[in-house]
Amino acid sequence: MKYIFVLADGMADRPNEALGGKTPMHVAKKPHINAFAAAGIRGLCQTVPAEFSPGSDVANLSVLGYPPKDFYKGRSSLEAISAGVPLEKGDLTLRANLVALSNEECFEDKTMLDYCGGEVTTEDAKKLIADVQKALDDETFSIHSSVSFRNVLLWHGGATDMTFHPAHEIMGHRLGDELPEGSMAAAAIDYMKKAHDVLKEHPYNKEKIAKGELPANALWLWGPGVKAALPSFAERYGLKGGVISGVDLIRGIGISAGMDICYLSTATGGVVTDFRGKGELAAAYLKGGGEFIFVHVEAPDESGHQGKADAKINAIEKIDQELIPAILDACEAMHEDYRIIVSPDHATPLALRTHTREPIPFVMFDSRHHQLGGEINHDEESAKETGIIFEDGKSMLLKFLDPSYY
Repeated sequence: MKYIFVLADGMADRPNEALGGKTPMHVAKKPHINAFAAAGIRGLCQTVPAEFSPGSDVANLSVLGYPPKDFYKGRSSLEAISAGVPLEKGDLTLRANLVALSNEECFEDKTMLDYCGGEVTTEDAKKLIADVQKALDDETFSIHSSVSFRNVLLWHGGATDMTFHPAHEIMGHRLGDELPEGSMAAAAIDYMKKAHDVLKEHPYNKEKIAKGELPANALWLWGPGVKAALPSFAERYGLKGGVISGVDLIRGIGISAGMDICYLSTATGGVVTDFRGKGELAAAYLKGGGEFIFVHVEAPDESGHQGKADAKINAIEKIDQELIPAILDACEAMHEDYRIIVSPDHATPLALRTHTREPIPFVMFDSRHHQLGGEINHDEESAKETGIIFEDGKSMLLKFLDPSYY
């Protein structure tokens, strides 16, 4: 028996005027997901507890069976683990986004133009971060590059009482209204100012501006975390499990849980990624003896943050038409029974361009008990109409893994 969890990050949405009052899930052509819905089990799940912000960190811990109230220690610490950052007790980690800022002279008067630095590539990002490292790394701070615009700042002795605003939530906002607060916030702000002074002079950014394109001319700090560990997924749920993702956050969760990390060089963690490659890699993992594979796709979420309806619909269609078939074909070739669940972690409505906490629509399919053939347009509303709702992500995972639940 093989267990496949396809996590379409931020896939859920709200009715959108530009889509005729429909959601991207409703509009997208997704025959495999719709066939699962017609034959299997569908409903809603409250992945984000009321006391938590609806971030991908909290929501993905939740659906992998690690209740955030017990295991959440901050987003950036999970990313740091994946990036190989050497964490010690007492260290604070922060996500350090490469972002695009407007050109006002005073830092506080600048505006956040783009939370991902014009979708800077990983290769270019490493060059930018190298300059920041050379200028600013010392006994207190060290910056570590990761994937694309995502980086990690290690702060030895950083205070844990500070609050930060996620970069993707302050698009178009004046920075002075969104600066960190807390006992050591002044040091964080000073670091961002110094990093901007370095990055705005980098040849890469001067060239981008000359072309009329968005630069990656600053670092924005958010997502504080401290060193944490998770109980083994194999011991907790009795399955040899693997993770496929293009972002360090999800890989960090997998590493912390003792899961196998399946790396794919063409997985970008962005809007454009290798959907088919992820499916083929998942298939190879299952063929090689893996029992549970968690395939995370960031593209719907990034599309939602950017407010790009066509890109979000395209991402959902490629998950359905390129990623999922490769896995199903592998199970058929192995003559292997399988269970598959397709679910977002949270909603990322196009109109809001940020995460929201409403229950998310899931669909489960079991090849032993369900037969493909019919089709229901699986979306937020049709999932709600079933009346099925799980109170948290762990409850949904346990039902997914329960052979008697079908």
